[in-house]
Amino acid sequence: MDFATRILIVDDDEGIRTLIGEFLERHGFSIATAADPADMREQMARETFDLIVLDVMMPREDGLSALRQLGADAPPVIMLSAVGSDVDRIVGLEMGAADYLAKPCNPRELLARIRAVLRRPGAPSPADGAAPATTVGDAPGPCLCFAGWQFDLGQRLLHDPAGRLIALTDGEFRLLRAFAEHPRRVLSRDQLLDWSRGADSEQFDRAIDVQLSRLRRKLAEGQGGADIIRTMRNEGYLFVPSVTSQAATLPKSA
Repeated sequence: MDFATRILIVDDDEGIRTLIGEFLERHGFSIATAADPADMREQMARETFDLIVLDVMMPREDGLSALRQLGADAPPVIMLSAVGSDVDRIVGLEMGAADYLAKPCNPRELLARIRAVLRRPGAPSPADGAAPATTVGDAPGPCLCFAGWQFDLGQRLLHDPAGRLIALTDGEFRLLRAFAEHPRRVLSRDQLLDWSRGADSEQFDRAIDVQLSRLRRKLAEGQGGADIIRTMRNEGYLFVPSVTSQAATLPKSA
């Protein structure tokens, strides 16, 4: 199961599409590309995206015209333009673009802008069905099961195979959710930040190493949890067990 944020890159330059797409994929995003606005609309009719990176200067139909035709329910759009004048930037923002970046741009700056837009209140949750973060008292959510463990996303409860409740802080909950929603694949620290950060993202950036250490220690205290998160030297971390999803039916805590 893969709940990566889905981004559509629209640019008539294949080299730019490839460069940006590969860079964002390395940081945990799921990428689709379109060569022009017509292709963009066709893809949007088939699937849902969380964000669109849209070039302004394209033949036949420019990005501003394409932006104007997007409906109110469209995902946030970051405009890219080789012109980069204040007038073009202001026009794009007034037409509803979430952000505007001059080309050529540093891919790391684009990544930072994407993260910032996705953190804004009202930004869509991942397009492929990942449940939004919940708080205690929300309606019951799915239960992720792995190696005999049960992880109730709605109630924020974690039980080991023996049925014992493992207490988690908010940061530990978000970190475990990121792992459990991306199992059996090596995750870099940047990917974990992308998928586990909350409203206190700056504070969490500084604390993620401590959160990870504490989470692994708590898993190790439970039955069969010593090797659930494995360190992959010079690569990142691997959530070892496979994960299934079912309706939450957790045992009562002791």
